Amino acid sequence: MNDELYAAAADWERRLGDPRDDGRIFSYARCGDLDDHEEFPYEIGRELDVLGLPAYYVPTRFGGVLRDYDDAMQVLRVIARRDLTVAIAHGSTFLGAVSVWVGGNVEQCVALAARIRAGTVVSWGLTERDHGGDLVAGEVAAEPTEAGFRVDGEKWLIGNATRSELMCLLARSESTGGTRGFSVLLVDKRELAPTRHHPLPAVRLHGIRGADISGIAFTQATVRADALVGGRGDGIELVLRGLQLTRTLCAALSLGAADQALGMAVAHALDHAGGRPLIELLHTGRTLTTAYADLLLVEALALVAARSVQAATAELAVVSAATKFFTSTTVDRLIRRLSTIMGWRASAVGTGYAHGRFQKVERDHRIVGIFDGSTVVNLHALITVFPALARAQRRGTVDVDALRACTTLAAPLPELDPDRLTLWPRTGCGLVLSLPAAIDDLTRQPGVPPSLVRAAGVVRTFVEDVLDGVTKYRPTPVDVPTAAFELAERYAGCVAAAAAVHLWLANRDTIADPVGLWESGLWLEACLSRVLERGSPGGRADADVLDRLAQPLVAQHEAGSPYSLLPAAVAGVRR
Repeated sequence: MNDELYAAAADWERRLGDPRDDGRIFSYARCGDLDDHEEFPYEIGRELDVLGLPAYYVPTRFGGVLRDYDDAMQVLRVIARRDLTVAIAHGSTFLGAVSVWVGGNVEQCVALAARIRAGTVVSWGLTERDHGGDLVAGEVAAEPTEAGFRVDGEKWLIGNATRSELMCLLARSESTGGTRGFSVLLVDKRELAPTRHHPLPAVRLHGIRGADISGIAFTQATVRADALVGGRGDGIELVLRGLQLTRTLCAALSLGAADQALGMAVAHALDHAGGRPLIELLHTGRTLTTAYADLLLVEALALVAARSVQAATAELAVVSAATKFFTSTTVDRLIRRLSTIMGWRASAVGTGYAHGRFQKVERDHRIVGIFDGSTVVNLHALITVFPALARAQRRGTVDVDALRACTTLAAPLPELDPDRLTLWPRTGCGLVLSLPAAIDDLTRQPGVPPSLVRAAGVVRTFVEDVLDGVTKYRPTPVDVPTAAFELAERYAGCVAAAAAVHLWLANRDTIADPVGLWESGLWLEACLSRVLERGSPGGRADADVLDRLAQPLVAQHEAGSPYSLLPAAVAGVRR
């Protein structure tokens, strides 16, 4: 594989330096102190601005460096690996801008790009206190006037609502509401009369304590006509299409959190202080390797999902929802599992142990599953497209070129065409549709261990059962049954399994493999085992394959490389 594949992430590791150096601005010590005092990381944000991180929020066609989303995923993972609060607080500008990248005109995009590259903070005004994620119930009104719009109402629980200069605001532009009754306005707060808007107090949260999660109230605020993004009535569709991009990139936050937690747990388990290292105990070792397998599974899904943004854009409604649900819930469980071997260290704050990093990342990551659509919202998004998935299943056709581009890591990606983002994935999900054939291919590969062949066969049966359930599902007009949510959870597992199988098949002969994860299919077998344990009633992971993961886990840790399927791709990781 080309060693430059994720060179940008390696470069960011080098430029940010060793986070264990307390003298650095972006250090573990500084982040822990800010969290203890619930202070916003202003200095760290300024350093990231100077180093050029805002350019990653701007597409290359508008002067930024965001071209390939898998590259952006790796860079954001580097930031999240150091501190989730910083990653979320700084990265919220991409969320705020995404509606413009998806639906704005050229003039809007060029002007916004210049502001972001200069360090302007942008927020995304979607949710309201009384309606949460029910966007169609929103009450903030944008009444059309001769001058543009008159805005009234409150947006609440908004990232950087107070700090931002610009806000992409979803507002009711038709009194009758409905899915065509909302529009998006790019509001420049500096142009509003001071008496027509004011910030709402920041919300104190259990996690990301220093972030600006607050709100804004508008009172007959005049907004210019050229603030309209897209057409009147396009708001809900623009937001939902934009969420496909942001939900996908949220996987980087989960990966960074998992890197943090596993790094601390392995370091603790290898510590010889007091005698025998904990990792030699069966329970401890298997807890670590189970977490490692989950991290590799999440990484495989995230890699393929990020490439799908450009290579299989029309299917992103499925892949993004499955990725957001699966990665956030898997990492939440991973961190909780690791806390059982950390002992008192899992709860230490301040200077008590590692600057309180473990309890901080455990708290911080719980937030990831909430924004950009909660667990329930993402599962419901999958349920909504079950009929489209069923039709695609009956047709049985797969875009082979798109599938190859999604899963072959060294393959060039086309530039993202936002017009191909759709709410109704007519082609279904090629990853899952092609999985049975991919498993047949896997069994014919030379040198594949019998245990991997057996695991793949069980996964095939699992996937076929889930697809049969999707085909038989009949939408209900009012209440969605619990069984549908359970089916959606299992379908998300199918997407993860499919990503892993396709990734291994497409890259096994080209990946640098210093620790022995690829050649024998060790990581794939472990990941499939984890999918089956989670998705099948009474399923249990293969203890033998989990135990065999101990050697590469320790090898990556001792080499200072990331816990990753791509250990040569991102250099300079420091725990």
